[in-house]
Amino acid sequence: MNTPDNLHYAKSHEWLRIEKDSGTVGITDHAQSALSDVVFVELPKSGRVVKQGEVIATVESVKAASDIYAPVGGTILESNETLSSDPGLINREPYGQGWLFRIKPDSPKPTGLLSSSDYAASLTH
Repeated sequence: MNTPDNLHYAKSHEWLRIEKDSGTVGITDHAQSALSDVVFVELPKSGRVVKQGEVIATVESVKAASDIYAPVGGTILESNETLSSDPGLINREPYGQGWLFRIKPDSPKPTGLLSSSDYAASLTH
């Protein structure tokens, strides 16, 4: 299972990469694999203020629609507009160009998230 070490993970299968005072959020390889072919993404608007754990986006696949939760509280800086025309990017590059949105976290240190090894262990239970 591919779970990069430089990310923080939510039990709901979102990842967070902290970069200075912002964070990039996407869904894990496990999540995109479970969804299969992603066909549509509804992303948050810039400027939206969210709480940790709040439903913030929706990813639809040929199998199901899945809510995406904010891994941290903060303000949405931008969404990945490329996904509007190419939602399959989430399947092809879940930790790269398939990111969903960038957020300015309320706190510089995310809390309540899992390390790569803890997230990987949670998938085997």
